[in-house]
Amino acid sequence: MILSMSGVLLLGVVVFLFCRKDGLKSSHATVCGLFGFYLSSTAIAPSIKAGGSSLASLLGGINF
Repeated sequence: MILSMSGVLLLGVVVFLFCRKDGLKSSHATVCGLFGFYLSSTAIAPSIKAGGSSLASLLGGINF
């Protein structure tokens, strides 16, 4: 739950920065959000979630 909330927060910040700095229109951001909601209800959603978890554990295991 924490990983998904932080991921949503991070993506929300990225979309906000794109809207403010790079000229992403709010309609484009809305379409991206709707695409994410519709994508989460498809059969590929578990694979995307597993990939995100795998990437998070990979990044979490990096020692500097």
